[in-house]
Amino acid sequence: MNITLPGKAATLMASQRERAEKQREQLGIEARSWYRITNAASSDEAEVMLYDEVGGWYGATADQFIADLRGVTAPNLRVRINSPGGSVFEGIAIANALRSHPANVTVQVDGIAASIASVIAMAGDRIEMAPNTMLMIHDASGLCMGNASDMAEMEELLDLISDNIADAYAARAGGTREQWRERMRAETWYLPDDAVENGLADEAITTPKAGEPAAPDEDDEPEMARAFDLAAYGYAGPRWAEPEPKPAQVTLTFNLGESIDEHVFETLRQMVNHRDPAPEVAATPAEPQQVPDEPAEEPAPEPAAVAEPEPETPAVEPVDEWAAAVAHLTQPKPDPWAEAFAHLAIPQPSSSAATAA
Repeated sequence: MNITLPGKAATLMASQRERAEKQREQLGIEARSWYRITNAASSDEAEVMLYDEVGGWYGATADQFIADLRGVTAPNLRVRINSPGGSVFEGIAIANALRSHPANVTVQVDGIAASIASVIAMAGDRIEMAPNTMLMIHDASGLCMGNASDMAEMEELLDLISDNIADAYAARAGGTREQWRERMRAETWYLPDDAVENGLADEAITTPKAGEPAAPDEDDEPEMARAFDLAAYGYAGPRWAEPEPKPAQVTLTFNLGESIDEHVFETLRQMVNHRDPAPEVAATPAEPQQVPDEPAEEPAPEPAAVAEPEPETPAVEPVDEWAAAVAHLTQPKPDPWAEAFAHLAIPQPSSSAATAA
C-alpha cells in the first residue's frame, strides 16, 4: 500500500497496464475501468469485480466506485478481488462503503488481494479464498521530497498509517496491533488455508472443474458407501486362516527287562511264585425240582453219527524265552481280600426249590 507511488506489488502491475493500454490504443479498443459492478448477475445477488490497482493514478477514484455502488439493490453482494493494491486512502474509503452497504457482502479473492486490497477484503461479512489464491500484508510506503524535517514527518505518518491498517487486521482476526505490525514489516503472504488459520478468511473454497460433480453433501453418504462396495469386484470378505493340524500322538515303548536290574527282577519273580493260592469254594449243587408225571414220549431216533474231521495240528510257534519268563509280571495279582469273600457272592438255592423238596 502506498500514499503517492505504487509499492512493490503494484509496480509490476503498472508496467503491465501500460503495455495493455498501448495495445488497446493500437487496436482501437476502449479502455476498461479498474472495477465493474453488475446489478443483474442474479435476482438475489449483485457482483462487484476489483480487478486492477485501487484508485489514484491507477484508475477511477473512490467517489466513482461509491456512486455506482449505491445503485445495487440486491440483498446479497459478492465482491471479487484480484488486485495488487494501490492508494491507501482510496482503499479505506471503498472498504467503509462496503461495510455501510445494506446488502450482505461476501468477499471472494479470485487471484491476489495484496496491500490495500487485503484491507478492502476485511470489509466483507464473509471472506472466501478461491483455490491457489494469495493474500499479502505489508507496511505502508510513500514518496517524499523535502528536508530532514519533512523526512522525519513522513516517517511518523507512515508508522501511523501502518498502525491504522494493523487495527483493521486485528479487528477481523484478533490479536494486537503490534503483532500484526510485526507480520506487516516482514511482508507476510498467506495461501488460502493459511489465511483461514490466521483468521483473515472464513473459508478456503474449492471450485470443481467443468463437468465434474460438486462435493457431496451429508445426504450423499449412502451413495458414497455404495461406490466403495468391493462386492462388485468379487470380494467376498476376509479370508480366515485355516486351523493348524493337531500334532501326531507319540507312543513310547520300552523293555521292562532292560529298565530294571537283575536283582530287582529276581525279587519280583520270587514274589509271584510264592503268592498264596486262592481258596477253593465248594459249590453246593442245587436240588432238582420235581415235575408232575407226563405221558412218556417215544424217543426220537438218533441221527447217524457223522465222522468229524480231525482238527489240524497248529504249527508250533517258536518260544520266546524272555517273554515266557516275564509273562507272569503282566498278569494282575489276585486280591486276597476279594478271594476271602468270594463265596459270599455265590447264589444260594431259592426258597421255592427247598419247599418243593
